[in-house]
Amino acid sequence: MKFVIIGGDAAGMSAASRAKRNRPDMEIIVLEKTVDVSYSACGMPYNIADPDRDIDELVVRSASVFREKQGINLLTGHCVDALDVSAKTVFGSTLENDSFELPYDRLLVATGASAMVPDLPGFELPGVLTLKSLNDGRTIKQFLASNNVQKVVIIGMGYIGLEMAEALRARKIDVAMVDLMSQTLPWMEPSMAEVVEEELRLHDIGFYLGQEVKRIEKNETRLSVVCENLTLSGDMVLVAIGVRPNSQLAVEAGLDLGPQRSLAVDGMMQTSDPDIYAAGDCADAFHIVTGRKTWIPLALRANRAGWAVADNVCGKNVKLPGIAGTAVFKVFDLEVARTGLNSGEASEYGFTPAEVVIKARSRAHAHPGASNIWVQMVGDKASGRLLGVQMVGKEGVAHRINAPVVALHGYMTVEQFSQSDLAYAPPFGPVWDPLLIAANQLIKQL
Repeated sequence: MKFVIIGGDAAGMSAASRAKRNRPDMEIIVLEKTVDVSYSACGMPYNIADPDRDIDELVVRSASVFREKQGINLLTGHCVDALDVSAKTVFGSTLENDSFELPYDRLLVATGASAMVPDLPGFELPGVLTLKSLNDGRTIKQFLASNNVQKVVIIGMGYIGLEMAEALRARKIDVAMVDLMSQTLPWMEPSMAEVVEEELRLHDIGFYLGQEVKRIEKNETRLSVVCENLTLSGDMVLVAIGVRPNSQLAVEAGLDLGPQRSLAVDGMMQTSDPDIYAAGDCADAFHIVTGRKTWIPLALRANRAGWAVADNVCGKNVKLPGIAGTAVFKVFDLEVARTGLNSGEASEYGFTPAEVVIKARSRAHAHPGASNIWVQMVGDKASGRLLGVQMVGKEGVAHRINAPVVALHGYMTVEQFSQSDLAYAPPFGPVWDPLLIAANQLIKQL
């Protein structure tokens, strides 16, 4: 069997490595259009924060290891341009402009996602950058090293934008952020979003909400981000308004699409063509709370889906249950986390939500060093089921969120979750954990 994989990052290389372990005799060919494979993209803002660190420290496993130690035919600099599903052949070109065509028995599309860039004047100017690939991170570090960057304007206030604001401030660079939305992190409960906004103010981040960017202009020395009634100038502009799945190859091949033009897959990661699989940021997933398709690009899902594809290609019957949309990130001294649905999303999917927002302490009463933790918890009035949790605080948030994640995977009710035997010790939390306080309050509304 010839197993061809398009894309050499998390999903693609996870699939290649596992398939080779399962079936050492299998012919595995990975086609990666860049020269970078298997790297920690989520670590890029923290690497950029330190000018002395090499961006290539983020490479988890080099191409030579895959080739020489694992026996995987990894072809970097090979871009797939077309896919003929009837002939079961991929066509492409190399960085040297040589063309190639390659037949397959089974194919994995793991083409990932790309940073969104508006089709507006000035976004092609030098110094207007994005951060998605390792080469994007390399370009940003080189730009900062080669230019006297005193101020950066960030368009967008999502995960990457906020993480990069912290990274740039660590380098003593002024930061101004602008976003079309009227609230930082629009999915977050408003009073908790205000906690994040106050943290930005404390670290001298200027942010401007409800502003639509019209264009970017360049004068002799600086770039200007022009909005309807606001202009922000800086030495560099970072566009961080989100990502979109790289699905054009599949679209042209006639494969079915899911939410936001991601590739539609079933629980076994098969597309509408049974010989073609898709995994990673280009593929959709089932949401365990709603039971419906969603597109939420996640690092763990990409690696897990790559494993599942390999197992299924090797003849096993592996079906993934789905995702909860769990995310955690850092905003200066704050930890911000979420899983499942917020109340608005719950209503959209036909639930009858009730919610509470509580503020509790991160450690036991009178234990030194305690700080506040805010918890929003959402449940369904009709079934009593736990639907989602959001948390913000300076400590105890990042790993605490995993408890409701497991509860969502177990389809627990809020009352069942309230009886969970969570760990207690004064340095780590009060007897009544903030999550239990929220659950006990929410039960009263269900």
